[in-house]
Amino acid sequence: MPSEKVLLQKQEKVNALTELLKNAASGVLVDYKGITVEEDTKLRKELREAGVIYSVEKNTMLRFAMKNCGMDELTKVLEGTTALAVSNDDQTAPARVLGKFADENKDKFNLKAGFIGEDIYDEAGVMALSKIPSRDVLLAQLVGSLQGPIQKLAATLQAVVDSKNDGDAA
Repeated sequence: MPSEKVLLQKQEKVNALTELLKNAASGVLVDYKGITVEEDTKLRKELREAGVIYSVEKNTMLRFAMKNCGMDELTKVLEGTTALAVSNDDQTAPARVLGKFADENKDKFNLKAGFIGEDIYDEAGVMALSKIPSRDVLLAQLVGSLQGPIQKLAATLQAVVDSKNDGDAA
């Protein structure tokens, strides 16, 4: 039977994971078995740059934390090696970075499942999410698409003004 001190440490860990999951905008669970230390270091660097918290967790601890958060559906994938990536800000960042990495390392790195808010996604759903551009890219595309028609309108109005000025000068 585990000592009271060990049980207290485990409860604290579950509470910390519960808070992490509750505060997360999105998250992804992965099976990282088979990647090298070099690949893991590169992945962790990319995740840090994207503002994603990434950690390897025990399935039992995750199972308790997910039940505390009402994410029971995610507990089905908690077998084997499991790492959790969560973002508090960007809803697609974990899926985007991990989806790209999973594409590059098909045989040794697999997406298990993920979530955005209260919506749960399977492996295929997370892969689909990984194809969505970041918020900044989407905003830049929107501005670019709006800028073209506005520039054409301004050029047309300027041409009308110039033609009226030419008509008045004659």
